[in-house]
Amino acid sequence: MNRATRTHDRYSPTRTGGSANSGRGGRFGSSAQGRSGAPSRSGYGRRPAALQGEFALPVTVTPALPPAATFAELNVPPALLKMLTSLGMNEPFPIQAATLPNSLAGRDVLGRGRTGSGKTLAFGLALLVRTSGQRAESRQPLALILVPTRELAQQVTDALTPYARSLKLRLATVVGGMSIGQQANALRSGAEVVVATPGRLRDLIERGDCRLDQVGITVLDEADQMADMGFMPQITHLLDKVRPGGQRMLFSATLDRNVDLLVRRYLTDPVVHSVDPSAGAVTTMEHHVLHIQGADKQATTVEIAARDGRVIMFLDTKHAVDRLTEHLLNSGVRAAALHGGKSQPQRTRTLAQFKTGHVTVLVATNVAARGIHVDNLDLVVNVDPPSDHKDYLHRGGRTARAGESGSVVTLVLPNQRRDMTRLMADAGIVPQTSQVRSGEAELRRITGAQTPSGIPVTITAPVVNRRAGRNGRRSW
Repeated sequence: MNRATRTHDRYSPTRTGGSANSGRGGRFGSSAQGRSGAPSRSGYGRRPAALQGEFALPVTVTPALPPAATFAELNVPPALLKMLTSLGMNEPFPIQAATLPNSLAGRDVLGRGRTGSGKTLAFGLALLVRTSGQRAESRQPLALILVPTRELAQQVTDALTPYARSLKLRLATVVGGMSIGQQANALRSGAEVVVATPGRLRDLIERGDCRLDQVGITVLDEADQMADMGFMPQITHLLDKVRPGGQRMLFSATLDRNVDLLVRRYLTDPVVHSVDPSAGAVTTMEHHVLHIQGADKQATTVEIAARDGRVIMFLDTKHAVDRLTEHLLNSGVRAAALHGGKSQPQRTRTLAQFKTGHVTVLVATNVAARGIHVDNLDLVVNVDPPSDHKDYLHRGGRTARAGESGSVVTLVLPNQRRDMTRLMADAGIVPQTSQVRSGEAELRRITGAQTPSGIPVTITAPVVNRRAGRNGRRSW
């Protein structure tokens, strides 16, 4: 199957709770042995930084192994290969093909690929294969995946669970907003692999419920976001506790100067691979900047939300998200809110309702800008423009995943035009710009906007089919 036909990039992997800007007009392996003879960090050469804000990547001293054309070429257990085949995963995505031969061999990896490029399996398969055959003792995991948000932690866990089961490995998810007692029990029972957010993992360590001295493989997923969120001290504290000489892998959609410290301090002679420039526009996306007037912003937003099909709408603040969600429900649009003020069960339920189509509009802060995949989502709307180009790229990355097409629309008020022009330049994007008003044909053409019914709706909790979507191609 050609990669372009993959329609289920479900678990590939932003700053949660982006800062509000009042001037923006928002309304609303085996055991991963130490690698003897590895070059010292002081031997790094430095490449020139290719993109604005990026650090100079380390030069790989030891040549990388050639990429794999198929999963069958890799030295993975038959049970894992059978599971990949049963899930329609025969041909690896570029970042998987390039990094897996090296990570399976125990090399450190620094990988960059745009959202939806398949980073989760790129690090996850190697971690599982190299951990297979071992058994963790109580409170002493053997492999660790650190992620910035609860949503991403859950999706990484969901993505890796079938493969872990095929290898008889136990996974534990450790995140805030959920019962710390239940998570402690899972660690006490023994888990070979832990997927965690930094804060909750540190809490469990301080309680004596977890030790990291047996961790031989460590992955940092979306490390730049963790740095942006202020987790750097916690990350370094945790990395200093894992077993010396172990394997480390760092994957992200963007690599900027915030993670330079992590690369220099914790990666040894890493294989460096970049699928896409971190600031590059996804070629299958259309980017639209819609110039609107403040008095027409609410009506324009509601008409876009009333379109046929699903849409994610991003706003700056939790209060604005709640206010817009209430207005959409009163207008007859099946909307739900997602932000950091919601409990984890509420957030999980809302995402499930959106993925099944029970809710057609997800109104969110940046908590939804990474780590959330929805099949066949063809429109993302920035009701409030993002604060920087990284947020723009990650918000937009919820659509046009795994070779599919999609559109990113940003509503821009007159006083926001200069900042938006600068942001698009930083992102390397030349958008299509239009002046629109609610009710106009041009707005309908670009977004599918239509007049809402005006009949208030209430969202009830349906029975979710947990096995839905198990078949088909995914770009994990």
